[in-house]
Amino acid sequence: MPLLTVTNLRTSFHTRNGVVRAVDGASFSIERGETLGIVGESGSGKSVTCYSLMGLIPQPPGRIEDGTALFDGTDLLHAPPARLRALRGKRIAMIFQDPMTSLNPYLRVSDQLIEPLLIHEKISKADALARGLAMLEAVGINDAPRRLYQYPHEFSGGMRQRVMIAMALITRPELLIADEPTTALDVTVQAQILELIRKLQRELGMAVIFVTHDLGVVAGLCDRVQVMYAGRIVESTDTRTLFKSPLHPYTRALQRSIPGLQPKGGDLHTIPGLPPDLSKPFPGCAFAPRCEFATDRCRTETPALVAVTPTHAHACLRAQAGEI
Repeated sequence: MPLLTVTNLRTSFHTRNGVVRAVDGASFSIERGETLGIVGESGSGKSVTCYSLMGLIPQPPGRIEDGTALFDGTDLLHAPPARLRALRGKRIAMIFQDPMTSLNPYLRVSDQLIEPLLIHEKISKADALARGLAMLEAVGINDAPRRLYQYPHEFSGGMRQRVMIAMALITRPELLIADEPTTALDVTVQAQILELIRKLQRELGMAVIFVTHDLGVVAGLCDRVQVMYAGRIVESTDTRTLFKSPLHPYTRALQRSIPGLQPKGGDLHTIPGLPPDLSKPFPGCAFAPRCEFATDRCRTETPALVAVTPTHAHACLRAQAGEI
């Protein structure tokens, strides 16, 4: 039985300019110990999906319109606040995208790091500090006994990201949601962070949902991948199949956009156009205006996510018909 099963998740934001359908019918599952990647351009609904699961959507203007998210028998989308608070930070943890805005600049790292332990495990502050120190050392922070009592502004970007990882893992969660944890980090620090997540995942046996726009990161970290576009999942399969034989034109375009795959000295491939305005209804496939294979049918008929093999599903009408 999957650790988490999400079915038909729909999250909207009701604004003065209309209703923005940020997530429009996403369904997926993740097993214990598995790493699931969610990829797509900015604005595709990746982060909103995770915030919905964590109960962190601001309401209003946000609203979860439909769906279920069963985590070990508990529906995260409809659980009472007290039940959700008991799970969040203990059994489900999240690494946020920007550690500078996620850490409180007025509190020492020690106070923020041990807060989950004091809330969920009811241990003494001395024991919590000892575990916090051990976790800082585990995530590779040098001179941890001194660093523990410093403020966030005294840390570099990569060090703050390590603190966020330590905070997320200090309660040994069963599910870790990592929302672009390597954004804005240099390549060397990014590699260290990814290796750290892999190492701790093996030690703890936890499931990981890894949100990113970087397919290179997905290739080395994830077991399965969901590709999102305009709030919908357009392709879902295991990582090897995704890179070897992608079926949706959007997935193919993302792969061609990887700089490392471009001919040396040649122009970098870009996807023409922009994602659609999700506050306005659009007919047919959301990717059709940017797709080189689109036909009149694509612009009028909305494709469903259809399984072509037991482990591979996509939402492209022409690919489903065997035309591309």
